[in-house]
Amino acid sequence: MKIEMMTAFTDGACSGNPGPGGWGSVIISTNGNVTEIGGRDPSTTNNRMEMMAVIKVLEAVKKSKEKIQFFTDSLYVLRGITQWSWGWQKKSWKTAEGQEVLNKDLWIEMLALVQEYGRKNIDWHYCRGHQGIPGNERCDEIAVAFSKGMPVNFYRGPLNQYSIDILKFPVIEPWPEMKSHNEKKPPAFSYLSLIGNIVTRHPDWGSCERRVKGKSGAKFKKTKSSDDEKEILKSWGLNPDQTTIKND
Repeated sequence: MKIEMMTAFTDGACSGNPGPGGWGSVIISTNGNVTEIGGRDPSTTNNRMEMMAVIKVLEAVKKSKEKIQFFTDSLYVLRGITQWSWGWQKKSWKTAEGQEVLNKDLWIEMLALVQEYGRKNIDWHYCRGHQGIPGNERCDEIAVAFSKGMPVNFYRGPLNQYSIDILKFPVIEPWPEMKSHNEKKPPAFSYLSLIGNIVTRHPDWGSCERRVKGKSGAKFKKTKSSDDEKEILKSWGLNPDQTTIKND
């Protein structure tokens, strides 16, 4: 099976931040093979695991020099590798405030790999997490398993024997703007979570997070109003008039 462009999905997870973490990646080659990879760090952060998932892909494919596209749900990785890191490098890895850049070691490693591979040979795409995209869900599954110290059975073989619909790519969309640390977020009307066919309404993020954390395929969303709740249910493929919402 011929694929138009080599593709990689990546994700990271952390049980606590910092805490034990894991990363997972799925690589689809242009000759129709799938390679799953992943790993664990006993004490790390979510951002470091997101970065490690990308670094390991670049290490695995660096000899090919084929054009490759990445799908990640980490804006930290996307903004960092396409914008921030190049400025940090010029400033000897110092921030505008003169502080040492966080995760400097991994940024240096990733930037070197990107430079070796060729910036023009890499396309970076944002993939919203927990939205049912098979590649993202599989990477999340691998990363969460490693963060919990659970065994992972990797698939490495032909695409036509892979059980996951990995070619169901997300719609390419503009990256969301990263919010300023000083920006006040509007209060939530509610938080909705979906696991299986059960929708739950939560009064705060903490209770929603407890329900979805570590659950592969879980969906969740902050809502602004009752009308917003209905729109979110529709985006999940549910009929708002026929869906029962449990209150947490």
